Amino acid sequence: MKGLSSRVTRGLPTQARLNCVDNSGAKIVQIISVLKIGGVHRRYPAGGVGDLVNVTVRRGTPERRRQIFKAVIIRQRRPFRRADGTWVAFEDNACVLVSNDRGEIVGSDIKGPVSREAAERWPRIAATAKQIV
Repeated sequence: MKGLSSRVTRGLPTQARLNCVDNSGAKIVQIISVLKIGGVHRRYPAGGVGDLVNVTVRRGTPERRRQIFKAVIIRQRRPFRRADGTWVAFEDNACVLVSNDRGEIVGSDIKGPVSREAAERWPRIAATAKQIV
């Protein structure tokens, strides 16, 4: 089944708040825009697991707050279907801050599980993750 990636249901529209689960200093972030998706008229841009988004830090250390970063979504509450037919949903919406488009993470640790879809798409996140679900 490896190599068969299914399209993940996008469950996080713009203005959604996520937990930042790395040790970069950010705690709560808010999605500003979703990168590299084509829009549809009158539809809010939304992101799903594995998508690259622009976020602003709403709660965290003073040097991280009110700044814009790029982040990768690693967990979402909205259930999505995998290619093998199983449905996956997580307890929370979570992301990690990345420093560039290649996915080099800002922090050095990721708390909690990372979805397999995000790990396959971003190898640097997969290398840092302790648990891949």
